[in-house]
Amino acid sequence: MISAADTIRQTSRELKSAARGIGFDLVGVAPAVTPNGFHAFLDWLGRGYDGEMGYLARRRDAYEHPDGVLDGVRSVVMLAVNYRSADPPRVSANTGRVSRYAWGEVDYHDMLRDKLQRLGDVLHEQHPGCRTRGIVDTAPLLERDFARLAGLGWFGKNTMLLNKRAGSWLFLAALLTDVELEPDEPHETNHCGTCTRCLDACPTDAFPEPYVLDARRCISYLTIELRSPIPAELRAGVGEWLFGCDVCQDVCPWNRKAPRTADPAFGPRAELYPAEAIEFLGLTEQAFQDRYGSTALARPGRTGMARNAAIVLGNCGDERAVPALVAALDGEDAIVRGAAAWALGRIGGDEAKLALERRLVQEIDETVKNELVAALDGVSSAG
Repeated sequence: MISAADTIRQTSRELKSAARGIGFDLVGVAPAVTPNGFHAFLDWLGRGYDGEMGYLARRRDAYEHPDGVLDGVRSVVMLAVNYRSADPPRVSANTGRVSRYAWGEVDYHDMLRDKLQRLGDVLHEQHPGCRTRGIVDTAPLLERDFARLAGLGWFGKNTMLLNKRAGSWLFLAALLTDVELEPDEPHETNHCGTCTRCLDACPTDAFPEPYVLDARRCISYLTIELRSPIPAELRAGVGEWLFGCDVCQDVCPWNRKAPRTADPAFGPRAELYPAEAIEFLGLTEQAFQDRYGSTALARPGRTGMARNAAIVLGNCGDERAVPALVAALDGEDAIVRGAAAWALGRIGGDEAKLALERRLVQEIDETVKNELVAALDGVSSAG
């Protein structure tokens, strides 16, 4: 006679095998409990490190237990997909970098949801009538905590989940279910030692202490989540990053030996490897949607990407970008006009100065006016 424990163990083994067959590189099971990091998450919110991501605080109580995501949940299947494809591109004047995870043709959320649906179907075949819910970033679930509980890895000092074999180039996903599965041993050890390369390399000093990220200073937040102007004191630190940032992962020793994915979906699109910053300034809304509407770049949208492009061009300091930035001064988006003004102030020159003076007379947005005045001050000082 097969015991209940044997049935649970067999179901867990079969589900893990199916997950690997579907294309997940890592899989583990965690019990549905209050995650260890919940109170640290509340403290993080209390310190204001979430910036403009107000949805996190609005759902704070739901993060306490996964039953806030699926009523009656008993097990959390944590999954990971390796997205490391090519090496980072070399950038030249007026080009910028896009974070590795966004190089592909499709948004990873859509890809992982499809895989989760297929894995959920497997569990429904084994347990007709069971309940499941697949999660990719969008629900109030502390995925990294459950990944550690499921034995997938430990937290690096840059707050990323690290796996000895796969490094941190991982997309995380979760399948919640009311089926009882056999939990894996949690990953209790930390293998970062005294290394602080990720902390030391951050261009904007986004880590107030190890294992704590101030999102308000993180380049990924600034170029993707932030809807307002990028703070002036952080713009130089954005450097060449048009979308996201991989600096703290690029320098991590555990990523040196990370395997490359064989999935062509994660290979870089030519126009993002690297990306021509000037092109983002000139795209219409329709052209942007046609080209990038199905990719991760849709998150900041055309306006956000144009703003980012202006910042990158200002950091490049190449006078060949001036005509495109001058044209952006007359655009309909105030946030782009302000960023373009800053960039022209950084680049300087007679053409930039004349354009800034002309726009200052016409501008009605007070924030943009301030940007224009500051840019003109910079041009005058440089002169």
